[in-house]
Amino acid sequence: MGTETKKFKHVSYLWDEAKAAELAGDEVALLIYRSNLLGADLRLTNYGGGNTSCKVTAKDPLTGEDTEVMWVKGSGGDLGTLKKSGLAALYVDKLRSLTKVYRGVEYEDEMVELFNHCIYDLKSKAPSIDTPLHAFLPFKHIDHLHPDAAIAIAAAKDGEAITKELFGGTIGWVPWQRPGFELGLMLKRCVEENPGIRGIMLGSHGLFTWGDTAYESYMNTLEVIEKCAAYIEQNIGKKRPVFGGVKMEPLSKEKRLKQAAALAPVLRGFCSSHVKMIGHFTDDERVLEYINSNDLERLAPLGTSCPDHFLRTKISPLVLNLAPDENLDDVAVVKEKLQPLFEDYRQMYKEYYETCKHPDSPAMRDPNPVIILYPGVGMFAFAKDKQTARVAAEFYINAINVMRGAEAISEYTSLPRQEAFNIEYWLLEEAKLQRMPKPKPLSGRVALITGSGGGIGKSIAKKFAQEGACVIISDIHQERMKVTVEEFTKQFGKDAVTSVTLNVTDATSIDAALEDAILAFGGVDIVVNNAGISISKSIAEHSIEEWDRLYDILVKGQFMVSKATVAVMRKQNIGGDIINIVSKNSVVAGPNNAGYGSAKAAQAHLSRLLAAELGDDKIRVNSVNPDAVIVDSNIWAGGWAEGRAKAYGITVEELPAFYAKRTLMKEVILPEDIANACFVFVSGLLNKSTGNVLNVDGGVAQAFLR
Repeated sequence: MGTETKKFKHVSYLWDEAKAAELAGDEVALLIYRSNLLGADLRLTNYGGGNTSCKVTAKDPLTGEDTEVMWVKGSGGDLGTLKKSGLAALYVDKLRSLTKVYRGVEYEDEMVELFNHCIYDLKSKAPSIDTPLHAFLPFKHIDHLHPDAAIAIAAAKDGEAITKELFGGTIGWVPWQRPGFELGLMLKRCVEENPGIRGIMLGSHGLFTWGDTAYESYMNTLEVIEKCAAYIEQNIGKKRPVFGGVKMEPLSKEKRLKQAAALAPVLRGFCSSHVKMIGHFTDDERVLEYINSNDLERLAPLGTSCPDHFLRTKISPLVLNLAPDENLDDVAVVKEKLQPLFEDYRQMYKEYYETCKHPDSPAMRDPNPVIILYPGVGMFAFAKDKQTARVAAEFYINAINVMRGAEAISEYTSLPRQEAFNIEYWLLEEAKLQRMPKPKPLSGRVALITGSGGGIGKSIAKKFAQEGACVIISDIHQERMKVTVEEFTKQFGKDAVTSVTLNVTDATSIDAALEDAILAFGGVDIVVNNAGISISKSIAEHSIEEWDRLYDILVKGQFMVSKATVAVMRKQNIGGDIINIVSKNSVVAGPNNAGYGSAKAAQAHLSRLLAAELGDDKIRVNSVNPDAVIVDSNIWAGGWAEGRAKAYGITVEELPAFYAKRTLMKEVILPEDIANACFVFVSGLLNKSTGNVLNVDGGVAQAFLR
């Protein structure tokens, strides 16, 4: 272990001298390297938060003369994964000359458009609102981060005095000011009035540090944050117990997860009153310490301080009034208890909006909570997609860390409501939201596809993921499922996919799979009963055991999975879809097909019965009838292909052409064709259609429904 590494206990020293030596002379490359290291340690900054910069001398492409250029993290992006394409490059002299046209803080938003007139590299990223914060500081390399340890001091009632005492005047202090041109000028004044300082603490916000080189800036940043963290650690629990001491003990891990899985669909339903939301659950130790404390009731309503935290987590969390071991079996009783809480939260949010809004404020957004705290159990987060929900939860844990530290050294203070509103409904933030791509058709929806480790099920899962759904890969074959999940994670990201081992004939397996799915995404909206087997034999050769196996997997499995998932959908009370992959054989079957064909007919009739029963719940039940899906289909394993070839008096190799030839369209049917049919049912275009059957067989006239 190197000497530098040993210096730090609360942050990670990751600088590799050999790697940095390879980048020597390229300050922009060193900026990216430093940024990636800082972003790799979540104790230094949150996902997507903070920004870094460097100033270099470059040739002006218009004059050929040397000019100073600032490379700074552009709008959006994340330090941990920052590349050169994520940087904005601007003329320093042009940025600084904007002071000549600056009309004052009331007009600072108009300066953002002027940043575009200062761009040096036309291929670079759009400049962010933090651009002037870096431009007006005279240092070559600058880091602006949101470390919990620093924000704890910045958000403390005595933050300015603590900063001065802790750092002996070597860290300046700038009181809260919304990021923008004015804050850039305030930073400039702070440096001019305090020559020789090594950084600036931003009240309620974060930290600025710098250096003459990338390495000096990196070390300065680590040293300042290390000192903040060590100071907080020295004071934790000294004045009084952390968060005022323990009010209640958490349930055991197993019971926490059981309660969370039982409650999440109910919460998801309440939070989806405007738009369907995806959930995330965590029982992180830091969360449990906070939600089980005496101070929860006092601190939770205060909300967060750092704008980065606030924008993700909303004005404040919702704290549930349920006992940790509450009986959640009677859903109606649970909803009756929770309804007033959600109504009060929505009313609070509406009053906050009405009280703080400006004449030009955007319309009020979804008034439902993002963060929900369940004392004794854990924390839920609900947002438009899984990544946003997960990151919101991570940011609230950052906020918990800030409260914990601030309370240890002084007293925690949050942003005033008006300042919080000015950030949340900032016209520049609204413009950013308006520029975001339109949600995909299945955004905010969770799909469970049985037998999706390969074949038709995998194609359905892939189509749904492509269209924005969170997908649950479920299969009884572990290895096949593992390969599919790895492929999906690489293509769609870790937040879009999870997997559960599922035996559709085993109630315990189904319940366990649904619990895992709910803990991953908060609930289920779409269920595709696709798992199946195929046995092609004459009645004389067909055993009773084979008959039972067909009916267990195809019919009983469809019934059991539907029964379990309907219970989840009813908890959510936001409708849903059940799609059953049946078969052409449910209508017309060839020879040697008594067991399989009759089981498929039973599946089809069960679909009709469920459609009739579930209409009041807005749960649509539809079927897809494929035929002869040979490519990459698991149904052709285990002797089925041989059996069908024998029944038709042809070879296995001749089957694809044989099946295509007998259709009206003379087409080979692929797994993707079945996936497209399933998507049609759930895409939003057929929201008033249930009890339907969609044939995907190339046109088998005998199988036309009459």
